[in-house]
Amino acid sequence: QVQLVESGGGSVQAGGSLRLSCAASGNIYSNVVMGWFRQAPGKEREGVAVLYTTGGTTYYAASVKGRFTISGDNANNTLYLQMNSLKLEDTAMYYCAADRAYRGSWYLPASFGYWGQGTQVTVSS
Repeated sequence: QVQLVESGGGSVQAGGSLRLSCAASGNIYSNVVMGWFRQAPGKEREGVAVLYTTGGTTYYAASVKGRFTISGDNANNTLYLQMNSLKLEDTAMYYCAADRAYRGSWYLPASFGYWGQGTQVTVSS
């Protein structure tokens, strides 16, 4: 069982930055894959960024590439999402996700078996 707890969300003006944290119950590198998803009201949950712990490969959604950075800190069992140059359309509930096996495409929620409760990010003009 993997427990994930997100923090770091909040309200920020467009162009600002936030760093989300996801505290895992154990060694984050015991998970094959860890990622961040987001869900805006009335929209489907979408993949934002992923970290494959073996090798450190990362992938990003086109909408955030160049602005967001995913990283892992094994010493603190924490996954991060650094978000810069935030836009209004980044407003959403952000979720941390993990799995101990490869189950499919990283951007699909069904590929992850463990989820945090989410942290809200609101970007205003």
